[in-house]
Amino acid sequence: METSLYDQVGGQPFFERLVNAFYEAVEKDEILRPMYPDDLEQSRRHFVIFLVQYWGGPTLYMQERGHPRLRMRHASFRITKKARDAWLSAINSALSSVRDELTEEQFVEMSSYFDMAAHQLRNV
Repeated sequence: METSLYDQVGGQPFFERLVNAFYEAVEKDEILRPMYPDDLEQSRRHFVIFLVQYWGGPTLYMQERGHPRLRMRHASFRITKKARDAWLSAINSALSSVRDELTEEQFVEMSSYFDMAAHQLRNV
């Protein structure tokens, strides 16, 4: 049986490090920061449990929030090309910060997923 990426990277702590690095970039970004609430704790938690579930870990996201429906959940935000590119820059920076914890294959898989998701969520 194939091991999930969640298990391969050591579980939730890896995703917490990734998400914390992502939100460090968000806090400094003039395009992204206004799209998030003042208190980022819930946003951080939701992103962690989403990624944990997506990459094969516990399904806490689904239990608490239902189906991810990413396009619907992001529809209220104007996601322009600039916003998409800013988000990609932030997540790629975060991914680079944990790069030494990933194999090349894992890094490419995660990068590809984030790239695809960012392009699909653009709505302006």
